[in-house]
Amino acid sequence: MTESSSQTETTDLLQQVQDAGVIKVGLMGTYQPYNFLNENQEMDGFDADIAKEIAKGLDVDIEFVSQEFSGMIAGLKANKFDMVVSQMTITKDRKKEMLFSDPYITNQVKVIVSETNTDILSVNDFPGKQIGVGLGTNDETYLRTVLMPEVGDFEIRTYDDVITSLKDLDAGRIDATINNLYALKPVIVTHEMQFARNVADRIIFMADGVVVEEGQPKDFFAAPKTERARKFLKMEEKSERNEEKL
Repeated sequence: MTESSSQTETTDLLQQVQDAGVIKVGLMGTYQPYNFLNENQEMDGFDADIAKEIAKGLDVDIEFVSQEFSGMIAGLKANKFDMVVSQMTITKDRKKEMLFSDPYITNQVKVIVSETNTDILSVNDFPGKQIGVGLGTNDETYLRTVLMPEVGDFEIRTYDDVITSLKDLDAGRIDATINNLYALKPVIVTHEMQFARNVADRIIFMADGVVVEEGQPKDFFAAPKTERARKFLKMEEKSERNEEKL
């Protein structure tokens, strides 16, 4: 494939979506309350609602594609879907590969331990412990590149979903897990996981945005016809303000 033909293929997303009459949106589909299958087996949640509003603004139908978070960037690059709306934090490294909208939400990441655990009162107690975290997430990057050098070595165990990490926490296979507070709460309540409690202050303050592959023209973000959709797709240009704040 020539460089010019490759560039053409990577800069046609808006026209491609409009010609197809449908936009394919990648999300986990297992991350309440942001994206999940409801009782009617329909994609629901905050991310899903934002994606539907964007599709409405583009005057196209929407198709949701479920994807584990660890494969989200690869799926986007492989054209498995046209954009990602799945609580993806804006980081400098990710911005080298993808275009982000302005943040549409900020999240709090919390430490969760068993109610009987008295050893972990803060992240300073992590050394020597086994800590669970979502695979491929900004939380994992934070643990490996920021927290561990700061507080000392601990073992990191990665998971593709929240409930498995909480089950391992209950079974004693990990000592703590970190995740988005609002994603943890529905799982704890729905599954009556009384063993889990919040022990720490906010660790990371993260900003999440809508994502399309790098190389797409900026007019993709300006294309929606409704003001509400344009607000969600506003181009992310103020780099430092929108990075994760530690």
